[in-house]
Amino acid sequence: MATLRHYRPGDLEDLYRICLLTGDSGADASPLHNDPELIGHVYAGPYGVLEPEHVLVAGDEGGIAGYLVGTHDTAAFEARLEREWWPDLRQRYAGRDEGAFTKADRMRLATINRPSSDPADLVARYPAHIHMNLLPRLRGQRIGSRLLQLWIDAAQAAGVQGIHLGANSENTGGVAFWTASGFTPIQTAGRTIWFGMSLQG
Repeated sequence: MATLRHYRPGDLEDLYRICLLTGDSGADASPLHNDPELIGHVYAGPYGVLEPEHVLVAGDEGGIAGYLVGTHDTAAFEARLEREWWPDLRQRYAGRDEGAFTKADRMRLATINRPSSDPADLVARYPAHIHMNLLPRLRGQRIGSRLLQLWIDAAQAAGVQGIHLGANSENTGGVAFWTASGFTPIQTAGRTIWFGMSLQG
């Protein structure tokens, strides 16, 4: 039986692990990376460190196997990343031999060194954003729906206007989940489908 709870500091390693194991459009991205932490530095770690109050995890007898991370204020979070998260990572990876990195590694390094902002018009309408990943053993049990509803309830209680997220168009299961969960596809950029959900009537 899966249990859902709020994030604890000791969960950070699990966020990184799950992010890697689901990082290839929901499949294991380990073969794509020589540095297994890089994808987590972008999509999981900063939420656990900078906004742990907005992180939920799901687990079973085998341990933590899923999470939902996010922020109520994307613009403020992006500014905080620039102050408190990216500088240390840029220093850590500065001068590394690029030949030691895979194409996927270099994509994450590019994000660390030159992060892009979520579309401004999307952020204006839906200021919060989320990422959610579940290992295969938790899928098909409505764990994702339960995590999402808990997060939405807290965001609504805090007066958040709306939530957005980006999904890889190749992740057909993820796209189907977000659509069925009430998110509307707003725009597409490359392989990313941007979804939005209004939380205030």
